Amino acid sequence: MASPAANNLLYPGGTGDVVVSISNPNPFPVTITAVNLPTNTTYATGYTTSSLTTTQSGCLASTPSGVTWSFATGTSGSSHTLTTPLTVGASGQADNPLVVTLTNDASMASSAPAACESTYFSLPSLTGVTATGGSATATASPATDSWTS
Repeated sequence: MASPAANNLLYPGGTGDVVVSISNPNPFPVTITAVNLPTNTTYATGYTTSSLTTTQSGCLASTPSGVTWSFATGTSGSSHTLTTPLTVGASGQADNPLVVTLTNDASMASSAPAACESTYFSLPSLTGVTATGGSATATASPATDSWTS
């Protein structure tokens, strides 16, 4: 089950929250300041439960589901600065993995299939992040963040 649960749920023509878990395999903390998104035509796949084990018939990335990352563009790798930098603790430390709710960072097209109603989504992988390593204090988990453009 996704924990914490998203507060802003997706609906056709709207945006919703995304809950992610970020792991850091390094022996030092890593601070993430931006994310790189796949294209706005790289869609999420729908699932019947929050465990994301059984796909929702008629609501697949190939259907398409109409669900993408908010502010994704036609160019893969577009960079979007986080509202607040996130620091993931070193490997084996507290707050690694870091659970983050990304507020309103998923979008659903108004033309999304009816099969996508009341569905959990696995968004496509980010194409990269902007991050630095160092000795910063880890962000407490769970956290909330977003990008606005």
